[in-house]
Amino acid sequence: MSWTDERVEKLKQLWSEGLSASQIANQLGGVSRNAVIGKVHRLALPGRAKSGGSAPSAATRATARNTTPPRAPNFASRAGGRKPSDTPVSTSTGSAPRTAGATALKQEVVAEAEAAPEQKTAPDNNVVPIMRKIALTDLTEQTCKWPVGDPTQEDFYFCGCESPENSPYCKYHAKLAYQPVSERRRAS
Repeated sequence: MSWTDERVEKLKQLWSEGLSASQIANQLGGVSRNAVIGKVHRLALPGRAKSGGSAPSAATRATARNTTPPRAPNFASRAGGRKPSDTPVSTSTGSAPRTAGATALKQEVVAEAEAAPEQKTAPDNNVVPIMRKIALTDLTEQTCKWPVGDPTQEDFYFCGCESPENSPYCKYHAKLAYQPVSERRRAS
């Protein structure tokens, strides 16, 4: 299929009438929707007329887009299950909302800081074991293999404390290495 002058003229006419690329391809026959779109771009045809009334100008669309009120962020998951309506919103004394950063309509939201729930831990959780500071060649099945320091430096060593049979780490380092999923989610 080649684009003859009469096919190009028909394409321009159908495009200005507001037909879609698929409809134009069907009317021309022997051409795909993508071929129509490609030809329209190569011809640099202006935007199509919209069926169903006049299209709003770019200024009208920009004004409509900028006048929508900003949505309040949902802090329910981070603020202990509170709803966004419970979160106090700070407003300035003037009629315009305060801005934050480069977004002119973004309102600052001030959430009250809640005290973090106290974690009940056993007294031995806070005791750091006295590490034996052993080298890689001295590790055994019963020693803690927790690395300490930079492996490229001479002062690098392993914990070396006694570890249970089913763990490569002592009790203290096992608690650091293996955190329950719920605690990992809270930390991030």
